[in-house]
Amino acid sequence: MSDVLLAVDGLTTAFDTRAGRLTAVQGVSFEIRRGETLGLVGESGSGKSVTAFSLIRLVQPPGRVTAGRVLFQGRDLASLSEDEMREVRGAGIGFVFQEPMAALNPVMRVGDHIAEALRVHGLGTRAEARARAIDLLRAVRIADAERRVDDYPHQLSGGMRQRVMIAIALACRPPLVIADEPTTALDVTVQAQILELLREMKREFGISLLLITHDLGVVAETADRVAIMYAGRIVEQGPVRDIFRRPAHPYTRGLLASIPGGVAGSRLHAIEGAVPNLASLPPGCSFAPRCLERMPVCAAAFPEVTLLGPERSVRCHLHAGPGSRFPDPDEVPA
Repeated sequence: MSDVLLAVDGLTTAFDTRAGRLTAVQGVSFEIRRGETLGLVGESGSGKSVTAFSLIRLVQPPGRVTAGRVLFQGRDLASLSEDEMREVRGAGIGFVFQEPMAALNPVMRVGDHIAEALRVHGLGTRAEARARAIDLLRAVRIADAERRVDDYPHQLSGGMRQRVMIAIALACRPPLVIADEPTTALDVTVQAQILELLREMKREFGISLLLITHDLGVVAETADRVAIMYAGRIVEQGPVRDIFRRPAHPYTRGLLASIPGGVAGSRLHAIEGAVPNLASLPPGCSFAPRCLERMPVCAAAFPEVTLLGPERSVRCHLHAGPGSRFPDPDEVPA
């Protein structure tokens, strides 16, 4: 499709360890269209960040992409040289890192971070890059940008550092931005400001956004479509409204049921158990040990992808074959 900006097909990333091969991302496939936001959701350890780094070929050894294709604007990123890939990073795909204090150089002024991104891609002289850095700091709502451009990262609050990261990601006006847990470690008020800023920047710059998060509330406010990830695989994906109204996978229903917001004083729902160790996944469906609807087949075979509609898919034995069923919208785990 001409409006598909990024197409990921069967992406698999593994880490070769002393204990053997650990597959952190397995057979992941999704698309991001021009101008849309895709939310990639899952618990910590589900493989979301490894997926993001795999897309831009920044997985560190002993990790490596072992299979699959990543097509960005019709180009297979795996076929590009490292010099060509450097042109894609920043100019084609911007990245907002999860920990801005770790991503920012503590001995570089924040304006130099932004200016460097511009100069690396030949987008201006030193003076022009500095002026552009000030404009970007204003765009991401940092007050007194002319003075703040000369601050060091430690002189800024967590929310302001995250705004600087967004400014760096937008510096070269890339068509796609990947935001990896952009509201981690921020208080609730600042989280809301950062999410609103991302929505504004998306409208103003006309970008597509891959939003990585563990928070379905963030997805509900920000994304057009959502992909639910568990133990390295995408288990359900589709339009946000459809999945929130009629979640198909038991894991998705568990996540939705865990969102606070019920009757005051009532007990919160939780998914029992924990994400499995990727080095020793259970046989069959990885979610089966935690699933309240598991069947004998769940422990024997991992489910194939089942299409539930033009833009809906799920990996679950509940939907495979003639006996499949679509849950009632009010169904939640007990």
